[in-house]
Amino acid sequence: MDVVIIGGGAAGLKAASRIRRKDGDANITVVEAGKYVSLARCGLPYYVGGLVHEIDNLRETTYGAVRDEEYFKKLKNIDVLTETVATEIDRERKTVKIVRNGSEDELSYDYLVIATGARPVRPPIEGIDAEGVTTLATPEDAEKIIEMWEEGAEEAVIIGAGFIGLESAEALKNLDMEVTVIEMMDRVAPAMLDREMAILVENYLKEKGVNVLTSTRVERIVTEDGKVRAVIANGKEYPADVVVVATGIKPNSEIAAKAGLKIGETGGIWVDEYMRTSDESIYAGGDCVETTFLLTGKKMIASFGDVANKQGRVIGENITGGKAVFPGVIGTAIFKVFDFTVALVGVNETAAKEAGFDYFTVLASSPDRAHYYPQANYVRLKLIVEKGSWKVIGAQGVGMGEVAKRIDVLSTAIQAGMTIDQLSNIDLAYAPPYSPALDPVITAANVAMNKRDGLFEGINVFELREKLEKEDIVVVDVRSEEEFKTRRIESEKVMHVPILELRERLNELPKDKEIVVVCPVGLRSFEAARILKTAGFENVKILEGGMAFWFD
Repeated sequence: MDVVIIGGGAAGLKAASRIRRKDGDANITVVEAGKYVSLARCGLPYYVGGLVHEIDNLRETTYGAVRDEEYFKKLKNIDVLTETVATEIDRERKTVKIVRNGSEDELSYDYLVIATGARPVRPPIEGIDAEGVTTLATPEDAEKIIEMWEEGAEEAVIIGAGFIGLESAEALKNLDMEVTVIEMMDRVAPAMLDREMAILVENYLKEKGVNVLTSTRVERIVTEDGKVRAVIANGKEYPADVVVVATGIKPNSEIAAKAGLKIGETGGIWVDEYMRTSDESIYAGGDCVETTFLLTGKKMIASFGDVANKQGRVIGENITGGKAVFPGVIGTAIFKVFDFTVALVGVNETAAKEAGFDYFTVLASSPDRAHYYPQANYVRLKLIVEKGSWKVIGAQGVGMGEVAKRIDVLSTAIQAGMTIDQLSNIDLAYAPPYSPALDPVITAANVAMNKRDGLFEGINVFELREKLEKEDIVVVDVRSEEEFKTRRIESEKVMHVPILELRERLNELPKDKEIVVVCPVGLRSFEAARILKTAGFENVKILEGGMAFWFD
């Protein structure tokens, strides 16, 4: 059996490796246009930022072997052709035309795998082709950024505040560069995070010295002698020695389209659940294919290394006679911004509305381990819950605490179709170094159940800020004296009544005004709201998530 694989990234080489493990006699040839194969591109920002010291570290095994052409030939008997471009697929003859060292050749196949990945979108901005303007999609891009820094680059502008843009911001800041991030939407990570979560990330970036501009459109890139000098955005000039364009990706599906294979609505290659294309002899996987978003049934490009690896394994299994299935994704993603972890799964509010879900949301803050244990940090979670079924359909998490394991629990819960009632009783590991007695996930589920059952009415920080500006309300801060002095909501509408004094000071509060109760994370606010409701106060709300979500 002859197998040709176009693309030496995660999906292609995972497929190749799986085929070899199941079929010791197959002839496997991998064609890669670039210089490197099996390189963990997700690690490029950490290479630029100095956390990873050599580019080859990104293609090493756990035991230090570099996964290059020789490695694949010696260990797996797989022929890897780097700096070789596949130009055309002849489906009738089952051949692939390639160009290598300026010469054309042809490879025959019984099965073909297309794993051509994706390429960065370069928006039509004047000056975008200038020297010093780059993406961070390839090892060559990373080397170029480091070279510019070594030559004295001091100021950088990043166009786009998705996760690649934000990871790039950290990397360049680690090089002691002045960094400005420009995003045309009204918040950072706009395709992923809702406003309450995005503002926490934005403010943290600013604390780290990153200049963040949202609702700002790049108009042109100023050049001098062919080199970038500045970026003009919303009429203002921002000096730049380096410009990183991080405005999204586009699947590399051209060779498939040219061969007459079906292309999906997203521009990615159409595949079935077995990762077969419209030609039964041709499979495809990775960033070049579209996959199903399981919560809505819509198609999407899931450009994540874990997805590519899973799809590659399915391809390898099926080419060797298996019937493995890749059902789709629920959008689980995570990235790091300095010491902040940002993660999400399922739908955000925008996607929930577009899909027609009837839902409600809750915000919850909790320490990631027992509050008395050293190094405890807060995790801020947002749950999106479908009304009626009471299933969790989306979650977002940010903070310096252990967010990753919480989003993984929530991902599992969403895939299993768990309700908030079931999630409230999920049996998670507990010990003070790892979790509070009630894990943040369980706390968030309990908050959701309380909200569903009418035990409190919540508002978010944006709603409270608007009410403070436009309405005659009273904010009752029930934190301790020390907490209140350290950080507070600056408004004449704020009253400080510590929770332990609330019952004896009820007569100081007006029953004819809306009262919003505030505390550090929402727990004391919930207690206070129940006290007020019992005492006959009818219009009482709490700030969901507490001061952990407040921003100045």
